[in-house]
Formats: sequence, structure tokens, C-alpha cells
Amino acid sequence: LKRFGMRPVAGVRLTLITRDIHTPYSGMLPGLVAGHYDFDDAHIDLAPLSRFAGARLLHRAAVGLDLDRRQVICDGRPPVPYDLLSINIGSTPSLREVPGAAGVAVPVKPISTFVARWERFRARVAAASGPVKVGVVGVGAGGVELVLAVQFALHRMLEEIGRPAETLEFHLFGASDTILPTHNRGMGRRLERVLRERGVQVHLGQAVTSVSDGAITCADGTTVAVDEILWVTQAGAAPWLREAGLDVDEGGFVRVDDPLQSTSHTGVFAAGDVAAVVNHPRDKAGVFAVPALKPFGCEKPRPAVNARGRSGRPALASSIRATFAGSSLPMLRVVVTP
Repeated sequence: LKRFGMRPVAGVRLTLITRDIHTPYSGMLPGLVAGHYDFDDAHIDLAPLSRFAGARLLHRAAVGLDLDRRQVICDGRPPVPYDLLSINIGSTPSLREVPGAAGVAVPVKPISTFVARWERFRARVAAASGPVKVGVVGVGAGGVELVLAVQFALHRMLEEIGRPAETLEFHLFGASDTILPTHNRGMGRRLERVLRERGVQVHLGQAVTSVSDGAITCADGTTVAVDEILWVTQAGAAPWLREAGLDVDEGGFVRVDDPLQSTSHTGVFAAGDVAAVVNHPRDKAGVFAVPALKPFGCEKPRPAVNARGRSGRPALASSIRATFAGSSLPMLRVVVTP
């Protein structure tokens, strides 16, 4: 939107369909939970951004696609026609695969709804008359950051209301043998030390197989009593992407080529967590959504704040603009830096 606001394309009308007018930046969620940022710091107000881009703003959730008629199916309004479509709806933790999780656990994504759930979570802890045990499922960067941020915030809250922080107990669960399994091992060791120093009990090497009101059960049969559960793992895609007929991977994410265009439908693009770039598979994490890239013509890899193409412009905006102009789409070359 910002790019098209800066360089409008004659004859092109932009429409933004969004469930949330204030969209959160996921990288700032731990800081928001810890109280380092307020709501406005961690959210983008899409209304002024849409006005800047000259885009029509539809405050509705997309719930389906009619690819033959080129229409986006929305909740509570007629279908929206398109000539070119960009899907950027992110991912959500998939709770369906673990019995009991959907009815008990608090999923971190969608982040836009987590903020309200987090406030209710805080209220329950504040109202508790005895000790409170908090479980966080997921030992990637999101889970580790969140358990530390939640601990910091709840300790400060209890101190403010005159209750001892020692009444809180924290557990972190993960199927991998280490925390941060996709990250540098040195970083993992440093954060393991921090978790020990903070008194977080870490349960590794056993997947969570079931959840009940008050307990988490792992694959080896171990059951840990918990009062609150936060879910930060097993990202899933919206089922209507597969149902619409798009080419998707095993997780339901839209398969795209290097210019971020669907491998099955010309004129349909996807970016962010909802996209599966077939030539560059990555975990669903912000650290991979903003990779280091090597634009063509550069001898050394350089960091970038988002995917960039041959010209150095963000690849999604470049691809959309190239499609309108009838020119070739920009290509990406992803590299891994230490």
C-alpha cells in the first residue's frame, strides 16, 4: 500500500479487505505483552495508510475465493471482484491436531485477537486466590520470547497489587530436543541459561498429545498440571485456500514461485506466513519472513527488511506493478548469512 501510494499506477483501483483495521506487528508482540510497548506502538492503523494509497478499505474478513469468477468471498457483504489478487492473511496455530487444545489453550495467533485474550488472561491471574501455573507450548523463538515476556509482565502486575511473584510457576513444552531448534546453537544455549535463571521449567523431546482443563499430557505419558495454557506452535493455514483450488503444500499454505505468484493461478500472489516459496522452504517465523537476500548484480549478500527483487524494491509490490505493466516479473535470490 505504501509503495502504491508513493507511485500510483494509472487506471488501477486498490481494494484492501481486512478483518482488523489495526493490524499488529508480530515481532513486537513479546514487548507488547511485557509492557515495553503500548497498543499504538505495535499496531499499524490501516485507515490512514489506505487513504494515502487511494485504496478502498473493506472492514470484512475474507472467507473464500471463487477463482473462476475472480471474486473474494467475504463475511457479511457481496463478493469482491478482482483482476489481480494478493493474499497476505498470515497463519494461525493449528489446535485441531491435539485433543482438547481448541477448547482450553489460548492461541497466540491471530495476534489481533490475542491482545484481548491476554488482558483476560491477566485478569484471571490477578483474581486467583492461590498459586498459578502457566504452560506455554512451543519452544521456537515465539514460545521462548513469550514465556519470558509473560513472566515479566505477571511478576510486575503481582508486585503492583501486593502479591508475591513466587506464586507463579512457568512451564515451557516442546517436541524438539532443544529450544530454538532452527536457530544458531549458541543462541539456544544462552537462552537456556536465561530460562534456568528465571526458574522456567522446560519440557523437551516430547510432543504435547492432549490438553485438558488443568493439565498438559506429553507423548511419554507425563502429565503436568497447569492453570493457563498459551499455544505458540504448529502454524496452520486457512482451510478455504485449499478449498478454493489453489496449489497448496501439506500445511495448506499457498505455493508460490520466486516472484511470489501462485504456482497454479496466474494473477494470484501470496506473501508472508501464508506463502510457501517452493524454491526456498522456511519455517513459519518472522526471522524467515524477512530473510537476507541477494539481488541480481550484487556480489555480496545484504540484509533486507522484506523480500526484494532485481531492482531492490519489495518483491511483492514489484511483481504486482510488473503484472499491470505486462512486463516480466522480478526474480529473487535468497541466501543464508551467518
